[in-house]
Amino acid sequence: MRHIQVAALTFPLLQSQREWEHGALPESLHQCQSDIAWAQHIVFFFPLWLGDMPALLKGFLEQVARPGFALAPVNANQGFPKKALTGRSAHIVVTMGMPGLVYRFYFRGHSIKSMKRNILNFVGIAPVKDTVIGMAAQLSPDKARRWLERMADFGRAAA
Repeated sequence: MRHIQVAALTFPLLQSQREWEHGALPESLHQCQSDIAWAQHIVFFFPLWLGDMPALLKGFLEQVARPGFALAPVNANQGFPKKALTGRSAHIVVTMGMPGLVYRFYFRGHSIKSMKRNILNFVGIAPVKDTVIGMAAQLSPDKARRWLERMADFGRAAA
């Protein structure tokens, strides 16, 4: 098992399409690409911030999912790029301050759907499951322990 703690990494945010397509991958992210290439199953844990993943996670995904790694290079007239990360599955775990049912039914889980469709499935990662942990800051120690056990069970099942 390998871990990437995105919050501990230092890397710049991409500023343009040209930089995304042709810029050099920051040195601090080379091992991350290697870890993702090695993985058969990837789990993302993050808090819901302003209705979405934290900007640092989005910036990380933009950096590591560059053409040539997550997307195979294509000629200008070939249409959509080839998905280069097929054969991997993922699980998204999101913690939040609101009740999980409010997020799923009122907000329709929009940020999870976007991450699945527009990032993970787009580069070939499928299937993608998700878990929402609502009212996370108010969990009792017993309920927090049960969530941790459930996440460990998911990890063992994916191994």
